[in-house]
Amino acid sequence: MHPVLIAGYVALFVALGAAFLFVNLLVGWLVRPRVPNAEKLEVYECGEPTIGSSFVQFDLRFYVVALLFIIFDVEVALFFPWATVFGKAVQLSDPALVTVQADGQTLTPAAAGLIREFGVENPAVPLFPEWSGGAAEAVTHAGTLLARTAAVDMAAFFAVLLVGFAYVWYRGDLDWVRAVSSQVAAGQNSGTSGRNTGG
Repeated sequence: MHPVLIAGYVALFVALGAAFLFVNLLVGWLVRPRVPNAEKLEVYECGEPTIGSSFVQFDLRFYVVALLFIIFDVEVALFFPWATVFGKAVQLSDPALVTVQADGQTLTPAAAGLIREFGVENPAVPLFPEWSGGAAEAVTHAGTLLARTAAVDMAAFFAVLLVGFAYVWYRGDLDWVRAVSSQVAAGQNSGTSGRNTGG
């Protein structure tokens, strides 16, 4: 598919989404009743009456947990494109898949479609100088190599992710009551040492 065509589809999708949002907001603005009163102009929060100022200090632990969730959630989202490539490589390496046509030099439409999905514009039978098998075995071998490479790449990525998770865990950033427990422990140690020195 031509890049200009892809950009056109994306622009059309964004334009239709914006138009849908604008039309719904406009219809809501036109049909809603306009009866302002003191109760309707109050701040609404979960059906409860508001008490105090809206500037309330939140515990910093909420931000730390939310930030860690976002970091690991975004990194885990990178597994999806990898799973697609790995699945197609395993499918291509399946010996039961007919990959080469009867002439032995051209790919079947199924195999060519799989290779095109990897981003190859003009797929052909892969050539391995050291490979002594036929064309079908060469395609299966290429799929196996790609699947192994994808598995090693994702294992390395996952290992880095686990090292980061272990580091965050070791530092105590996942402990909800880390600050309170360390203060209590420090207070108990100073209290016992004071008793020992005084007695």
